[in-house]
Amino acid sequence: MAAYVQDTSFLSRRALVFVSIVALHVFVAWALSSGLARQVIEVIAPPIETEIVEEIEQREEPPPPPPPEFERPPVEVPPPEVAIDIPIETRTTAITNVTDKPVQRPPEPPPPPPKPVQRVAPKLDVRRSPSTDEYYPPTSRRMGEQGVTTIRACVSADGRTTSAEVEKSSGSSRLDEAALKWAQRARWTPGTEDGKAVPMCSQFNVRFQLVD
Repeated sequence: MAAYVQDTSFLSRRALVFVSIVALHVFVAWALSSGLARQVIEVIAPPIETEIVEEIEQREEPPPPPPPEFERPPVEVPPPEVAIDIPIETRTTAITNVTDKPVQRPPEPPPPPPKPVQRVAPKLDVRRSPSTDEYYPPTSRRMGEQGVTTIRACVSADGRTTSAEVEKSSGSSRLDEAALKWAQRARWTPGTEDGKAVPMCSQFNVRFQLVD
C-alpha cells in the first residue's frame, strides 16, 4: 500500500502569499482611514486648480465714418511751347532804295544762233557743156573782138540752167548775147546746202578769146 507524502514546502508558499494579501488589504484600509492615501495622491498628482474667467461682454462699436471726400483739383495741361523767331530789326544809317515799282525781270538770253548752212555754189560741168568757140560770133572773130561777160545764172537741182542774165557786159553786145546763149546750153554740178542738191543762182564769167 502506497503512502501519500505531502509536500510541506508548497504549503508554506501558499500560506505566505495569503498572509501578504491580507496584510495589503489591511494596510490599504488603514491608509484610507488615516488620510495617508490622500497625501500620497496629492504628492503624486497635484490638485487641479480651476480659475473662473469672467466673460467680458463685447459691445458692437459703430462703424467708423467714411473718409472725407477731397475735391480733386483739375489737371492743367501746360500749353505747348511754340518758338517764334522774330528777326531783330537792325538800325542802319544806309539809305535803302524804297520804291513801289515792280521789279523787272532781266531779259531772257537770246536763243543760240542757228547752225550755219554749208552752201556750195554750182560748178560748170565741162564734159557735158558746149565749148565757147561754138558760140563765138563770126563778126567778132573777123573784127578781133575779145572780152569777158559776167552772167548771173540760176541752176536747178538737176544741173540745168533755168534763167540767165548779163550781170556785167564785156563791152560788146555781140559777145554778151553769145554768152547768154552759151549759158542756157551749159550743164552744171548743182549747188548744195549741207550736202543736199538745191536750186541756186550764181555768177559766172564767159571769156571769148582768139587763139592763134
